[in-house]
Amino acid sequence: MQVTRLDAEGFLRAAGGFLGAREAEHNLLLGLTGRLLGNPHRYGADDPYFAVIEDAGRVVTAALRTPPHNLILAETDDPAAYAALAEDAHGLFDELPGVSGPASTIGAFVAAWGTLTGAGARRAMSQRIYEATDVVRPSQVAGGMREAGDGDRELALDWVRAFLREAIPEDSPEDAEGFLERNAADPAGRLVLWDDGSPVSIAACGAATPRGIRIGPVYTPPELRGRGYASALTAELTGQLLAGGRGFCFLYTDLANPVSNSIYHRIGYRPVADVELWRFDAVE
Repeated sequence: MQVTRLDAEGFLRAAGGFLGAREAEHNLLLGLTGRLLGNPHRYGADDPYFAVIEDAGRVVTAALRTPPHNLILAETDDPAAYAALAEDAHGLFDELPGVSGPASTIGAFVAAWGTLTGAGARRAMSQRIYEATDVVRPSQVAGGMREAGDGDRELALDWVRAFLREAIPEDSPEDAEGFLERNAADPAGRLVLWDDGSPVSIAACGAATPRGIRIGPVYTPPELRGRGYASALTAELTGQLLAGGRGFCFLYTDLANPVSNSIYHRIGYRPVADVELWRFDAVE
């Protein structure tokens, strides 16, 4: 196995075909790399880590990290490639806060990293990637979608913070201010509200892939749930993006939350793949 470190442009040249062959599964890697092309330090002061792993000249997997965030693994049909990746990453990083990747193969990286570092690991979240190429808009949901404006910034900050507290595992380096800044700087980024006399739900999209775009987060305050607002907002945003030329839209759900999985299914999203987030213990 050969591991090659690259910049964003070289990463896409070397692994773009491999990643694009399973674009839905690799939407996070492709979307983040697209953002990093214009600004390598969009997610932190340290240089991002791009790695491509080849076996006899054939790409077998790839990975990306924007410190201090987690390492993100591409799909692989050869889990042994993760051992080579773990060795290379360990040569650059003494520690990792965590790793996310395909549920069926991520265990190979977790085991390899534990052998190299002695770090314990625990699964922090199981997610499902969904894809939509068409959408079913719910009927009889009061209100409508509008773009978030400057006057909505404080509300947006509060709701993104609430989403992060509720949906993202503990110790996440993500923050609401940084998310809104990156969304605003993203040419494909949008922040929208469902308004029923006043804002009742929020959603965002961005980090476009060659043919698609990711939707998220989607958040409705607890006291306003059960009225169809999140479903209607996600469906309307999805419909606009598809009508605007996107081939498909992606989103992630927490498998521990049956409500979100069911509502997205009802508006036209179909499951593509399962991914897991693992946290590593600090090594003393």
